[in-house]
Amino acid sequence: MESFANPEWFWAFLLIPILIVLYYFKEVYDNVDFKFSSSEGFGKTSSLVYLKHIPFLCLQIGLIAFIVALARPQDSKSWEETKTQGIDMIISMDISSSMKMPDFKPSRFDASKKIATEFIQSRPNDRFGLVVFAAESFTQCPLTIDHNRITELFQDIRMGILEDGTAIGSGLATAVQRLKDSEAKSKVIVLLTDGENNAGEISPKTAAELANTYDIKVYTIGIGKKKFTIQQKDFFGRTYNQQIESKIDTESLEAIAKITGGRYYRAESPNALKNIYEEIDQLEKTELASLKYYKKTELFLPYVLVGLILLGLGKSLELTVFKTID
Repeated sequence: MESFANPEWFWAFLLIPILIVLYYFKEVYDNVDFKFSSSEGFGKTSSLVYLKHIPFLCLQIGLIAFIVALARPQDSKSWEETKTQGIDMIISMDISSSMKMPDFKPSRFDASKKIATEFIQSRPNDRFGLVVFAAESFTQCPLTIDHNRITELFQDIRMGILEDGTAIGSGLATAVQRLKDSEAKSKVIVLLTDGENNAGEISPKTAAELANTYDIKVYTIGIGKKKFTIQQKDFFGRTYNQQIESKIDTESLEAIAKITGGRYYRAESPNALKNIYEEIDQLEKTELASLKYYKKTELFLPYVLVGLILLGLGKSLELTVFKTID
C-alpha cells in the first residue's frame, strides 16, 4: 500500500495553475501583431510553431514530479505476529445409567455430548481433554489441540462401558492427574454429573483439595430437572406415569467449586446447559498477544529522476529546436 510521509507538500500543486496563467499572459503580451495586405514573401510558417509550448509542458510535468517526490511516497508493508496463551481444559463427564433420562431431549447424555462438543469447537486456541466416569473413571482423550480428534472421541463415548455408579471424586481426581503437569497459564476442569457420589475410593472434597494444590479451577454442573414424569409399562404391558426426582450431590459440587475458586451451576434444560458453557467461555478467556510490524520503502527517487529528465529536456528544446521560434 502506497502512502506519503509529507503529504503537506501537495499544497504546492496550487502553483501549477498560477504558472499556467502567467505563461499565458506572457505569450499574449510578448507577441505584437502587424497587419499586412498580403503574406507573400514571408514564406511558410514552420510546423515547429505549433509545438513551441512543449518546453513549458515539460517544466510543468517535471514540477509535479518534484512535488510528489517532496511528499515522500512510501510503499508500506505490515504483518502481525500473534502469540496465543491458551487454556488447558478437561471435561469430566458422568456416564452412569441415570444420564439416559429423557428430561433432556433425546437424553441427558446425548444433550451433554452435543453442547460440550460445540463448546470445544468454539475455542480453537485451547487444549482439551476428556475424562468419563461412572463407578470408576478413565481418560477418554488426553490433552490435545486437535479438536477434530477429541470431537470424534466424544462421539465414541458409550454408556455401560463402566460399572454403574457415580464416583465424582474419582472423575475429578483423574482429570487433575491429566492437568497437574500442564504449563498453561490457566488450568480448568468442567465436571458434569446428575447424581450423588456413591462410588470410588476418593472423596469429592479430597479430589478438590488436590486440584487446588495444582492451581486447577473446577466448574461443577449439576444436570437434570428436579422433578419430571416418564412413562413406564407394568408387568401386563400397561402404560403408567412415574414421577422421577433428581438426586444431585449439590453439597459436594458446591464444595468442589468453592475450594478450587470455580463456580457451581444447575442446568435443568439443554438451553440452561448451553448458557452455562457460554458463561464459562466468558470467564475463561484465552489471552492473545500480538505484535505488529511495519516496513516502509522510500519511492521518491523515480519521481526525482523523472523531474530532472523533463526539466533537462524542456530546457534543451528551448535552447535548441525552439530557440528561433517566436
